[in-house]
Amino acid sequence: MKFTATLLLSLLPAAFAAPAITLRKRASLSEAATVGYATLNGGTTGGAGGSTTTVSSLAALKTAAAKSGALNIVVQGTITGDDVVDVAADKTIVGADGKAVLQGVGLLIKDVKNVIIRNLAVKEVLASTGDAIGIQKSNNVWIDHVDLSSNQDHDKDFYDGLLDVTHACDYITLSNNYLHNHWKASLVGHSDTNESEDKGHLTVTYVGNYFHNLNSRGPSFRFGTGHIFNNYYENVSDGINTRQGAQLLVENNVFVGSNKPLYSTDAGYAVANGNDFGGGENAASAGTLNSMPYKYSLVAAGSVKSSVVGTAGATLTF
Repeated sequence: MKFTATLLLSLLPAAFAAPAITLRKRASLSEAATVGYATLNGGTTGGAGGSTTTVSSLAALKTAAAKSGALNIVVQGTITGDDVVDVAADKTIVGADGKAVLQGVGLLIKDVKNVIIRNLAVKEVLASTGDAIGIQKSNNVWIDHVDLSSNQDHDKDFYDGLLDVTHACDYITLSNNYLHNHWKASLVGHSDTNESEDKGHLTVTYVGNYFHNLNSRGPSFRFGTGHIFNNYYENVSDGINTRQGAQLLVENNVFVGSNKPLYSTDAGYAVANGNDFGGGENAASAGTLNSMPYKYSLVAAGSVKSSVVGTAGATLTF
């Protein structure tokens, strides 16, 4: 007989059945992006409709990620190296469980469309290799429930970015990720001199992320249009930096121990609503971005910590 959670509960005496049991779903290989810019432009489905392969070595991961067509890639265990994996279009890469780790191995999503990365840890990718996750010249990318980290035992250039979006990307959602123990966390727009390519692009949503023990770039955002809401910042020295004409809508974020939670440089702008700056201040120039082209729900600032901490990152179930 096949036992399910419902059947087992029905067999228990009433005295033992009182406590509620909530079964949270695993990452689904067929799930499309559910929030933010990645839901637009036809949506982001990754490898949905394609076959599924499980990989446990760097060589196997590189081969699978480079294949053409829709494909779901399940990462099993720890894969180590000093290399970057190029991810082709129409791919979903998901950790098999909470033990799926890329150690020293980065992911590069470049010149493609429709990629999903979920439930995976990426650690200690050297600057000479690249970013932990780099997104360049790509559309419709969803990075969700990913754990990104290094350490601060070296100078700020020993590692590069944890999660960078550059070169005119559009329709990007970065949700429920845990970025921690690093110098330069997340960058949108790589250079002050890249306006000709980036202006009118770089549409990015940050939601439900946990930024923890970071020096800067939470994110640093040039030229584009960003929606940053319901994120939790703990011991992040320089938080959200709006730059070079960027327009940001910053809503219901919470900051603890930040020197500069929200600020402008080089004519960057923000509209800030409902944030808890933890004793810091909003030093950003007033912007004009008051609405987004998609539907979303806000968690009240007082509930952001409980909704983010312990939930963001590469958890076994979510």
